Amino acid sequence: MSDTSVISPFHVTGEAEAILPARDSKGKPITVIGTEAIRNGFDATCLAQALNSRSAPGVTDLVLNPDAHAGYGAPVGCVMVSPTHIYPGPVGVDIKCSMSLLQLNIPDDVIADKAVRRALINAIVERTPTGAGRGQRTAKKSRRVNGDLGEKVVTQGASKEVCEALGIPPEWAARCEDSAHVGHDGNVSTLIERLEKMRRFNGYPNFDKKVEQLGSYGGGNHFGECERVELADGSPEARRAAEAFGLKDGHVAFLSHCGSRGFGHDLASRQFKSLEAFFRQWSLPFPAEDRQLVYAPLGSPEANAYLDDMSLGANFATVNHLLINSLVLEAFQEVLPGTQGELVYFISHNIAREELVDGRNTWVHRKGATRAFPALHPGLQETPFYNIGHPILLPGNPRDGSVVMVAKPGAVKSCYSVNHGAGRCMGRKQAGRVLDQKLVDADFVTHDILTNCRTYPIDEAPNAYKDFNEVLRSVETAGLAETVCKLKARFVIKDASEADD
Repeated sequence: MSDTSVISPFHVTGEAEAILPARDSKGKPITVIGTEAIRNGFDATCLAQALNSRSAPGVTDLVLNPDAHAGYGAPVGCVMVSPTHIYPGPVGVDIKCSMSLLQLNIPDDVIADKAVRRALINAIVERTPTGAGRGQRTAKKSRRVNGDLGEKVVTQGASKEVCEALGIPPEWAARCEDSAHVGHDGNVSTLIERLEKMRRFNGYPNFDKKVEQLGSYGGGNHFGECERVELADGSPEARRAAEAFGLKDGHVAFLSHCGSRGFGHDLASRQFKSLEAFFRQWSLPFPAEDRQLVYAPLGSPEANAYLDDMSLGANFATVNHLLINSLVLEAFQEVLPGTQGELVYFISHNIAREELVDGRNTWVHRKGATRAFPALHPGLQETPFYNIGHPILLPGNPRDGSVVMVAKPGAVKSCYSVNHGAGRCMGRKQAGRVLDQKLVDADFVTHDILTNCRTYPIDEAPNAYKDFNEVLRSVETAGLAETVCKLKARFVIKDASEADD
């Protein structure tokens, strides 16, 4: 006999949509995107964090995506909107953790031979280090970045000067969600002054060492993945999007996931400590008694300092991705002369941005959530994607694949956001306890996926994540976005260290 004593906290509004009333029904309910199977998978901590975040000062909207799970203060996989306050928690410690996709001109059958793929893996890891704390000096063919160039990177982002200094094609900047971030007042000089002050008064003796991590992957869930592109048999809009994005059916592409590395982690950690100390100094109550939900009113010195630091970290993350893609292209050219590659897109899922929501400018915090602007959205004016919508890069897992999507007008209901991937269904320690390493590695052999790891990190195994097909079904059924192509993994660059984010 089934147990009917458990009452769902959700009010179902569609096959893949629901609302979760705010505490004491104060304010707009939380928007929930997910089928019944997805909703049943949200654990108590994730829902409690969502309710805490929704009730925090100044918050007007909260969206829970199908990949949502417990995070730092706010759930990973949520969107939090406030016109009056900035929240570091719903950005996270890996500022501007992002995805990027490089389309190559190589047919997939060229890398069918395992020996070719193994040579590509070796050429890539000679250029792009993996793992927490590792930098260029551990990869003999990487780019060297000193402190002077590092200062330009974190204050200018993907400027023409920075790109040319690092051997990055400058035209790739046009394929970035944001190629550069400025200070809270709109000026680059503010970031320069902020960095100088930080280095002068706070010491920051490790700055030169941190910028040596440019062009490297972190640990944990960060990765590089060689893909076979398979265009979806979708709508005319999806086919037009594939052409506009530059995707090539049956060809090789390279998908990357990483962020601002140790530099962004330092900035975020200092901001959390500084704001927590400010709250304690003035005996301010933490939202829902959770110190991870510290905030600052926009326009205050504390908010300005956070926005400046977030921009410094975001610029690092942007150039980090572009440099990785440049190094990956170089590796392919070494093994397969004549290889050409073009950046499809670079898009963040850990950032706060000022955007138009419900007809007014407000701050949209995306914590493990991806921007989803459809065609003709004002935010895409003066970009190559205004008439089609921008690419959405969603990683699933190596076994079940990843996708490129394009937003539909229905994304308005989720504050123009979708999930950033599959989302974890078990913690790292739990995965280590319940999953079988031999079965995990055998899965990769069965699917003909090579890796640079002796054994694949068990806490990153596909079964540690949610059912990606059900996650995608939630997004498409809710009318937020449409699949443009599927990406089938051919080999994976990974590290077994703890995740940066």
